[in-house]
Amino acid sequence: MSESQGSNFIHSFIDEDVKNGRYDRPIHTRFPPEPNGYLHIGHAKAICINFTTAEKYGGLCNLRFDDTNPVKEDTEYVESIKEDVAWLGFKWDDLRFASDYFPRMYEGAEYLIEKGLAYVDEQSADEISAARGSLTEPGKESPWRNRPPEESLRLFRDMKEGKHPDGAMVLRAKIDMASPNINMRDPVIYRIAHASHHNTGDEWCVYPMYDYAHPIEDAIENITHSLCSIEFEDHRPLYEWVLESLDWPAPPRQIEFARLNLTHTLMSKRHLKSLVDDGTVEGWDDPRMPTLAGIRRRGYTPEAIRRFCEEIGVAKANSTVDIEFLEHFVREDLKEKVENRNVVFDPIKVVIENYPEDLTEEAIMENNREIPEMGERAVPFSRELWIDGEDFMEDPPKKYFRLFTGNEVRFKGAYFITAREVIKDAAGKITEIRCTYDPETKSGEGFEGRKVKGTIHWVDARTSVPVTVREYSYLMDEAEDGTQTIAKNSVTIKTCQAEPSLTHALPGERFQFFRHGYYIADSKLTDSKQGAPKVFNQIIGLKSSWGKQGP
Repeated sequence: MSESQGSNFIHSFIDEDVKNGRYDRPIHTRFPPEPNGYLHIGHAKAICINFTTAEKYGGLCNLRFDDTNPVKEDTEYVESIKEDVAWLGFKWDDLRFASDYFPRMYEGAEYLIEKGLAYVDEQSADEISAARGSLTEPGKESPWRNRPPEESLRLFRDMKEGKHPDGAMVLRAKIDMASPNINMRDPVIYRIAHASHHNTGDEWCVYPMYDYAHPIEDAIENITHSLCSIEFEDHRPLYEWVLESLDWPAPPRQIEFARLNLTHTLMSKRHLKSLVDDGTVEGWDDPRMPTLAGIRRRGYTPEAIRRFCEEIGVAKANSTVDIEFLEHFVREDLKEKVENRNVVFDPIKVVIENYPEDLTEEAIMENNREIPEMGERAVPFSRELWIDGEDFMEDPPKKYFRLFTGNEVRFKGAYFITAREVIKDAAGKITEIRCTYDPETKSGEGFEGRKVKGTIHWVDARTSVPVTVREYSYLMDEAEDGTQTIAKNSVTIKTCQAEPSLTHALPGERFQFFRHGYYIADSKLTDSKQGAPKVFNQIIGLKSSWGKQGP
């Protein structure tokens, strides 16, 4: 099968294994994040690949926390990851922790020592690194490489008992210091770390390294296919060596796929954590962040994320996808799900001089033009209204069809309105536009011979409610060579006027603000009480230059 967009070479490998009877157990995958930060959009691809692969073959998929590094891991991250996977719509068959297997990993390490396949090295980390060699030069053997197994076993047990400080010694696999694959040059498989672990507390002071622990975790869980991102391709020989050296029957098969990279998007938990720690963003769930917590608060839907991951396909070669492709699926998903509301940005007051002062009517508006089943709503209309600042110009250019002095436009769902006079304050700022209306042009009643080129939205000044709107640009600026830097002023906060129905908006509820885009009532800053001030986050704009293009 081709590795082009939409194909899935992983399934071709699994089909081959099923046909050849490689395993006598169901297809079993796992999603194994390290709980050292919040998951980002790149992890969504790995989540989808592992869970949908298991679904395709009627198999199983575990959620496993690869928690072998106590210094960086925390229960907060464990809980956030569980929430993210569930939000995407997946259910794991088993919830596992690598730390639950520490006793078996330790037993395996002793077994390797006894077989002469591992040894305790007392060199420093810098000495080990310097002796590892390069891509063109072989490594140098440690002076402790030929230490007798019984001596290494005694020292390893001393390490476990806490008799040595951090960094005093490590356990290394004994493989090949001249291997062309640097990962096979006697890698460290255990180190001393006198640190409390989020799951095991102070039970251990030696911890396995990822490349040693991961294959054992997969094997214990009867994983058939260990699906990893492409950076682990060079680690596959070590993965296989560990299981072969431990005499593990029918070991899992590791298959690598390309990572997801997006323009204008930082794809590193470590760097994202630094943005949180230094206060560049509000937290892991800042709506500008590419974390799943952030895009959930931003208002992206899990259905859009899954559809995006499906469309980009699975390939072996890394590439970068334009973020507008992701935004396309968000927009497509929302347009058939959310209702419209009128919200006025940069409001300018309009006074209809010939409209009765004591009259308030109801303009009937559709909730979603594309989905008639969503029904209609009544919006108050009276003598004083608010319109968008961009919908009026004193000196308009040609083909400007909105409101200007002497011009007539349709007020959506209401009447034809003509601007007559502009009122300004002492500083020259427009405070009011005085207009007239034609009572014979009420929408829905029918009229002939009258045409206007512009239709604008509005809210009733007497009943409108102020709302806070947070508009976002990309968190990362990107140069032509792909270099990314933190963008300045990536959030703009505005006070807008909204139709009164938005007083009922609940945290997490999404709307299309007519002519502006899609917005969500912020899950943290919006009070659930009716009538309380609302804060809305911009999800995405209405227009897209992407259309039906691909990544």
